[in-house]
Amino acid sequence: MASAAEQMASNMSWGAFGKATELRQRILFTIGLLMVYRLGTYIPVPGIDGASLREFMEGAASGLGGVLSMFTGGALGRMGIFALGIMPYISASIIVQLMASMYEPLKQLKKEGDAGRKKINQYTRYGTVLLATFQAYGLAASLEAGNLVADPGWFFRISCMITLVGGTMFLMWLGEQITARGIGNGISLIIFVGIVAELPAAAAQFLSQGRSGAIGPATIIGVILLVIAVLTFVVFMERSLRKIHIQYPRRQVGMKMYDGGSSHLPMKVNPAGVIPAIFASALLLLPTTISTFSGETTGPVLSTLLALFGRGQPLYVLFFGAMIVFFTYFYTKEVAFKSEDVADNLKNQNGFIPGIRPGKRTAEYLDYVLNRILVLGSAYLALVALLPEILRNAMAIPIYFGGTSILIVVSVGMDTIQQVQSHLLAHQYEGLIEKSQLRGKRGAAGKGKQRTRGPARR
Repeated sequence: MASAAEQMASNMSWGAFGKATELRQRILFTIGLLMVYRLGTYIPVPGIDGASLREFMEGAASGLGGVLSMFTGGALGRMGIFALGIMPYISASIIVQLMASMYEPLKQLKKEGDAGRKKINQYTRYGTVLLATFQAYGLAASLEAGNLVADPGWFFRISCMITLVGGTMFLMWLGEQITARGIGNGISLIIFVGIVAELPAAAAQFLSQGRSGAIGPATIIGVILLVIAVLTFVVFMERSLRKIHIQYPRRQVGMKMYDGGSSHLPMKVNPAGVIPAIFASALLLLPTTISTFSGETTGPVLSTLLALFGRGQPLYVLFFGAMIVFFTYFYTKEVAFKSEDVADNLKNQNGFIPGIRPGKRTAEYLDYVLNRILVLGSAYLALVALLPEILRNAMAIPIYFGGTSILIVVSVGMDTIQQVQSHLLAHQYEGLIEKSQLRGKRGAAGKGKQRTRGPARR
């Protein structure tokens, strides 16, 4: 038997969407700000020699460029004002969240409610400025080392740093505006648009290899079917839940006795999202990034690390998978799902798991279930993230859509669609309430007329 919300969702149509004026305004506002972001990726940083830029970026793409190009929508290859993208803000927010779970003063701030949350957001912005400044200086030094600057020197470095840091802070503001006044999560949508914007070029490059005869028709069809299968698998895993039954006892309020209810606690198979893959990618690409910044002065230790942990090498694949598993467990238990906090909340709400005592025993049981769920969740993340690398290097199959990109596109798309459906449901509920109020007023008016009617004459 379908619920009322499911029945209303099944009855949604374009007519209902057209009547939801607030939702339409939010979508148009979001599209407008995303267009501003895409326009900024084509505005170049001043002082760049554009003729040699593309050649240099192809050589540096395996380092910092490989990490950022996925999040900037091609702005890094063009050295636009948004070349750093929103990645410094994401890194700073992750660091602050991890510190808030381990550092006692930040723990106390999280417990202070809205005021503490504002203070933590302020620390995140400070961290964004620091990380963006460091990365902007590294890019400026790399550009000078590659002879891509018309007038090298500190004047160019400072101007480049101010431009790139300002672009990152402007993107952060755009994301906050989209979250507050638009639809979906603004930061996630900026990353989503940056990834999707590069898909047509990747598809054209892939099909051009088929026309030139570099790859056969069977390979093209196989890659298309593989991408569809991976997308379906990611959607299935992202929607997978482990439901834990929660029981609420009978309670007495005044002279009335209320029966106990039951609910469930949803535990996602992948509570950490795409964060472990991002962390592992940044950590593995650190040696290549340092070599990019240092130019030709690469020591023997760094050269050995680059040879052993180059993309496609066995140690790279093994270490990448191990880091994804580690960060999945670490981030989930420290940030995404804290068993002790969940157990305390259930105890405060008089809820309990049947057969499990509230408090410490409940936390131990949740840890028991979580550890077994994360075995599947971490293996799923590692498989999706490593599959393109294996196909590209071991089997020589050209795939330009990385596993981390697939995870981001699917998760952000699903979240945005759910928010659109929530707005449509709220609009339909408002329409039903207005109709019931109008009917009630008409009924009351009719009864009033009958009451004020004079006595019938005999």
